[in-house]
Amino acid sequence: MKTLRMPIILAIIATLSLGLAACGGGSSSSSEPTASSPTSTASSPTSTASSPTSTASSPTSVTYSISGTLTGLAGGQQITLLNNGSDALTVTASGSFTFATSIASGGAYTVTVGTQPVGQFCTVTNGTGTASANVTNVSVNCAAVTESVLWSFGGTGDGAEPAAGLIMDSAGNLYGTASVGGVTISGGTVFKITPSGAESVLLAFDGTSAIGTNPALGVHPAGGLIMDSSGNLYGTTNSGGAHGAGTVFKISPSGTATVLHSFGALNSGDGQYPMAGLIMDSAGNLYGTTNGGGTTGYGTVFKITPSGTESVLWSFDGTTSSADGYSPMAPLIMDSAGNLYGTTYSGGTSDGGTVFKITPSGTESILWSFSFNGTGAGTGDGYDPVAGLTMDSAGNLYGTTLQGGAFNQGTVFKITPSGTESVLWSFGGPGDGSEPSAGLIMDSAGNLYGTTKYGGAYSNSPNGGGTVFEITPSGTESVLWSFGGTNTDGGEPLGGLIMDSSGSLYGTTLLGGAYSANGTQSGTVFKLN
Repeated sequence: MKTLRMPIILAIIATLSLGLAACGGGSSSSSEPTASSPTSTASSPTSTASSPTSTASSPTSVTYSISGTLTGLAGGQQITLLNNGSDALTVTASGSFTFATSIASGGAYTVTVGTQPVGQFCTVTNGTGTASANVTNVSVNCAAVTESVLWSFGGTGDGAEPAAGLIMDSAGNLYGTASVGGVTISGGTVFKITPSGAESVLLAFDGTSAIGTNPALGVHPAGGLIMDSSGNLYGTTNSGGAHGAGTVFKISPSGTATVLHSFGALNSGDGQYPMAGLIMDSAGNLYGTTNGGGTTGYGTVFKITPSGTESVLWSFDGTTSSADGYSPMAPLIMDSAGNLYGTTYSGGTSDGGTVFKITPSGTESILWSFSFNGTGAGTGDGYDPVAGLTMDSAGNLYGTTLQGGAFNQGTVFKITPSGTESVLWSFGGPGDGSEPSAGLIMDSAGNLYGTTKYGGAYSNSPNGGGTVFEITPSGTESVLWSFGGTNTDGGEPLGGLIMDSSGSLYGTTLLGGAYSANGTQSGTVFKLN
């Protein structure tokens, strides 16, 4: 995401013999002894040893088969298994399976799921090791993917239309934001859902608060939340506050809400209208983006210290003469060196958006400019990224674009540390999702998970469609869930996912749920096993 040879050495047999003949002598006599010249009758030694002959054969390579058992595959479905990321095996029924290619003795094997069966999710156990004998204990178990709606928004005083993802505390409680609803139809809420499914509104934003009088908490929280080690929650609102351009707020464990910063002070060069949530470093500093404002009005990257002091780290240019990005709509990530990474919806060399990096000293660089040719079709590259990034242990960045790709319905992309970009998946094929609006998460095996706002098996549902998808390290995509199959299901997920320790996925949908029948289309919190 290699192999060691241990040849069998055959014994070399050689035969060596040596013969040696013995020496003999004789004498004559007369009346007077007369000495005769000695005569040697010894024959010259003759060697009878034969030349050594080797009978050893050439070393023979030993290989072992990789096999196992598949259980739980539904009738009429099929699964594609991979060994070492390339040796593909399609299995159409539960039972035993064997890969066609054997592994050399001492060679490594890794069995993974290449393509999941429709409506099911399969896991592999005993799938990794080193071949020292025929491997027979690989186990692949498939089970139906089931979705449960943990909460349907739209009740009295409740929030509605959650546009961001969730966070989970150590006790399994879920926290998130609803962009509207609550005390007023336009305010929005911060909510909590317990593991038993009880929902409570922690903060209801008052959309009627006057701009410019006693800094209001803000309205329309479009981004998600973060939680510090003390249980304090932090987030942003897209508008409201002292200057009407949004806020950064904090909610203590006791429920006290305070405004840490109000954006948009006149002639300050400050950012305006944050669309995304925040991140926090080890010192307690908060970092985020604003969609507008700054020195040229095209958005900013900002920092807020624990004492509440805000500073603009970068103002995006956005002018036609600049290759800089503009209009960031996504949260940031930070590497171990303190560098910040994010995306802009527009800008770059062809106005298709960018991936950028900002060093701790405040230097910005564009890592990638997405291609936009006026229609998006035929470029192959994605464009218009509205979501944030994910980084693996090797420093590769992963993200999504709303548009572009082979079908002009969005992509999943990867950018290496050296700056090479590749499209891992283009959305828009039959039954596939389209227009991903959220970022990705990665599991320990390197699989990526995300959501698409549209598409899927029920894309024409009146309650909204959309999908939850998985992409393997080899680049194979599977739709794990299509929204809109029932009247009470959610629809159109805008936010990303989180995963618990058992592998269950949690997220939100903008529309759908139990109240969708009366036309409120208020949204849900869902769980996929």
